[in-house]
Amino acid sequence: MNAKKLFDLSDNVILITGAAGNLGSQYAEGLSQVGANVVLCDLDFEKCKEISDHLKEKYDVNPTPLKLDLTQKKSISNSVKKIMKKYSKIDTLINNAAYQGTEKTRTTSFENLSLIEWNKAISVNLTGIFLMCQEVGKIMKKQHSGNIINISSTYGIVAPDQRIYGNSGQNAASFYSATKSSVINLTRYLASYWANIGIRVNTLSPGGVKNNQTKSFINNYSKKTMLGRMALKDEYVGAIIFLASNASSYMTGSNLIIDGGWTAW
Repeated sequence: MNAKKLFDLSDNVILITGAAGNLGSQYAEGLSQVGANVVLCDLDFEKCKEISDHLKEKYDVNPTPLKLDLTQKKSISNSVKKIMKKYSKIDTLINNAAYQGTEKTRTTSFENLSLIEWNKAISVNLTGIFLMCQEVGKIMKKQHSGNIINISSTYGIVAPDQRIYGNSGQNAASFYSATKSSVINLTRYLASYWANIGIRVNTLSPGGVKNNQTKSFINNYSKKTMLGRMALKDEYVGAIIFLASNASSYMTGSNLIIDGGWTAW
């Protein structure tokens, strides 16, 4: 055993959806530090290109920015073709992108939530993952190897505590809980389905991240955690590297919960 090699991702090709976001960009940075070539996929191509340029300049890696629409199957298949043309393989897929709705949506009562918003969330948070796993799964099946990390949430495990939100605008809509809980069991299904051909599938369920919320909301949220605070934006990077690397080689069908103790009491 070589502990350093366990976490070495040199020349691994890792596809990240929602890569332009707050956490997606952190994952890309951390994975690049351990040698991975990240493919940054998002609707916001310019932001992905900016991150890609930064990673290429700072680390000895070969990242790629791609514009990707998870609601369009053709966009997904075209993106995968481009990745394969450049790298000839995909080692890890991180299904990180998610639709949480606008502030107006999040504060709309369940009884008045529009079907349009519900369907939009389903198309990104669940159908998008289904399509990504289908398309990338075909590649990994031919490779006889692969690793998929689906991002869920504490709200895929427990209900949001409505008492902490008030008028903060940070409320979690019903579609978020519904889709995030579905992600956990889709992970289990795929882990079982691909168990004998070398593809591992796991879930990461993070808690809330401190990101310019109101002081009142941060205090209310923090009281719900054992550690008494929200997560910092880089505190899930270690988990992502663990799940993407050989350090987690005997792990599949699992849900790694990192939430400061929110769901433990």
